Amino acid sequence: QVQLVESGGGLVQAGGSLRLACAASARTFSGYVMGWFRQAPGKEREFAAAITWSDADTYYSDSVKGRFTISRDNAKNMVYLQMNSLKPEDTAVEYCAARTGGAVLQRPGAYDYWGQGTQVTVSS
Repeated sequence: QVQLVESGGGLVQAGGSLRLACAASARTFSGYVMGWFRQAPGKEREFAAAITWSDADTYYSDSVKGRFTISRDNAKNMVYLQMNSLKPEDTAVEYCAARTGGAVLQRPGAYDYWGQGTQVTVSS
């Protein structure tokens, strides 16, 4: 059973930064894709960033590119999302997700495992 637990959310002013962490538990993550998704109030869950576990290839949505950085620590089974230059429209519940290999996809239904989410609130 794969378990994912997010942490690091909170309240921050516009222009500030947060670092999210996802603790991942599995027998092995070889061939996995790890992703971050976000869901604002009244909105659909949308793709933010992804990273391949084996090669650390990264992918970003246009809305976060240049501001957010995804990374992984294979020794600690951790995935991180560094969020800089935050804007009020970034306010959302952030979810860590895992896909069991294959192409990196942006739709939530392509991912097999999900964390509980962590709230990010950006004030003006």
